[in-house]
Amino acid sequence: MKIKKIYIPLLLALFMAIGLLLGSFLNFPDAERGMLYSAKKTKLNKLMDFIESEYIDDVDADSIVDLTVNSILKKLDPHSVYIAQSEMESVAQSMKGDFVGIGVNFYMYKDSVAVIKPIPGGPSERAGIKSGDRILFAGNTQLYGRELPTDSLFATLKGEEGSELTLTVFRKSENKQFKVNLTRDVVPIKSVDAAVMVTDDMGYIKINRFAETTYDEFRAGLVTLKRKGAKALIIDLRDNGGGYLEKAVDIADDLLADDLVIVKTKNKKDHEDITYASDDGIFEKGKVYVLINENSASASEILAGAIQDNDRGTIVGRRSFGKGLVQREMPLGDGSAVRLTVARYYTPSGRSIQRSYADGEEAYFNDFQKRYENGELYAADSITIADTLKYKTLRGRTVYGGGGIIPDVFVPIAGKHGDEAVNMVMKSGIVSYFVFEQLDTNRKAMEGLTKGEIIDKVTKTDLYYNAFSNYLSENGLVLQIAKYKEKVKYYLAAEFVRQSISENTYYQMLLQDDVMVQTVLEQ
Repeated sequence: MKIKKIYIPLLLALFMAIGLLLGSFLNFPDAERGMLYSAKKTKLNKLMDFIESEYIDDVDADSIVDLTVNSILKKLDPHSVYIAQSEMESVAQSMKGDFVGIGVNFYMYKDSVAVIKPIPGGPSERAGIKSGDRILFAGNTQLYGRELPTDSLFATLKGEEGSELTLTVFRKSENKQFKVNLTRDVVPIKSVDAAVMVTDDMGYIKINRFAETTYDEFRAGLVTLKRKGAKALIIDLRDNGGGYLEKAVDIADDLLADDLVIVKTKNKKDHEDITYASDDGIFEKGKVYVLINENSASASEILAGAIQDNDRGTIVGRRSFGKGLVQREMPLGDGSAVRLTVARYYTPSGRSIQRSYADGEEAYFNDFQKRYENGELYAADSITIADTLKYKTLRGRTVYGGGGIIPDVFVPIAGKHGDEAVNMVMKSGIVSYFVFEQLDTNRKAMEGLTKGEIIDKVTKTDLYYNAFSNYLSENGLVLQIAKYKEKVKYYLAAEFVRQSISENTYYQMLLQDDVMVQTVLEQ
C-alpha cells in the first residue's frame, strides 16, 4: 500500500506504534500502572483520530504502523520481530510440518513447471506423475509461459484436503500430453532429512529444523536405527537455526536419564522454570555425538547444551551461533503478530549462550564474517573465551557461556581459506538443477543403475564434470573448480543418486566424505 505524503515526525509515529503494541500484549497488574496505561491509550487514540480527521495529507495508517513497529522491535533485540498479515501463513506453514497440496518437488525450468521428483506416497506419485513431467495446467489455470512467481504457483497447487484437481501434463520422455485427476492431501514437510546407518553399530540422524513433527520424525528414525543395530548415535544439527524449543527438549529427554536438567528459562520477573528429563527415554545409554557449526542456533543449542552439560555425549564441530533468547508469538488483532523475546534460556550448568548484540543487528547477524577473519573457523585456539563465564558440567568439566556452544572436539571448516565458495556451491540448488537437466535430456541413461554404477558413470570420465563447469559459466558463476575435480565429480554422482534412487542413499554417500562424521568415527 502506498503513502501519498508523510510529514509525521518520527516521535509521533513511534508513540502510535507503542500504543498499538501496548494494547496488544502488555499487562499491568496493579491499579496505578493500569491507570497510566489507560491515560496513554486515550491520548494515543485521540491523536490517531486527529490525524485521520484533521491532518492535511492522506495517510496510510497501516503502513505507518507496520514500519514503526519494525523500527521499535529493532531497538529491542535481533530476535524480536514483526510478522505482517501477508507473511503469517508461510511462517506458520514452515513450522507446522505439513501442508495440503499435490506433493511434488518442482522448479521453473525455462518456461514451465518441471517436476524434479514426486514426494513418496503423495497425491502426485499415486496419480502416476514422474520426474521430468511438465505441469502445463492446474484445472483451467495455465502454468507455462507466464513466468509465475513461486508463491503464486504454490497457491494454485495447494487447496483444501480432499479437493480434486485435474492436471494437464506433458511427459517429454514419451512425447505425450495427458490429463491426470488427483485428490489434494496432507503432504509432510520433513524436518529430519535422513536416518541412516554409517557403520554396523553407528546411526546418524540429520535434523534441519525443529518443527511440530520433528520429535515424531526423530523418534521413528531412532527406532528404525536401533532395530538395525545402532548402539551409538550421531545427531547432525549443522545449519539448523532452531524452531520449537519443546521439540528439542523432547529429543533431549529420549537421551538423558531420569531427573537430569534439560534447560532452564528465566523471564523478566526472574521467575525460573526448570525442565527435567523423564524416565521413559529410548536411548539413555550408548554413545551420543552432536554435530554443530556456526549456523546451529536456538533449539539446536538447547539440545547440544543439555548433552554437553550432563556429560551425556560429545559435541563435535565449531562454535554455534549463540542465541539464548526465547520468543513468544503474540497476535496484534489484525492478522499480524509480533514475535517478542519473553525469556532467556540457560543450559543445565546455568550458562547463557546468548551473544552480545550491542553493536547492532547487522553486526550480530554478520558474525560469520568476523569469525572468518579472525581465523576461528580454522583453529580452535582462535575462539574467544570469556574466562569470567566459567561453568561446570555434571562431572566437573569446565564449559563457557556468553557466546554459543563451544564443541568438545573442534573440526575446522573444510579446506583452506578460499575453498568455502566451492564447498557451498556443491551443496546448493544449482547442482540439483544441473543434474535434473542432465537427466531430462536422457532419463534412460541412469535408469535401473545401482549406486555403484551411477558413481562409476559420473566419476570415471570428465563428461559430466565438463558439462557442469560450462553450466556454472552459463549461469554467471566464475569458480576455479579444476583443483577440486574429484570432489566435484563425487558430489555430482551423489546428486544423480539422490534423484535416481533415494534421499537416504544420497546421505550415505555424502557421509563417507564428511569430515565431521569421519572425526566421530575416529573417536
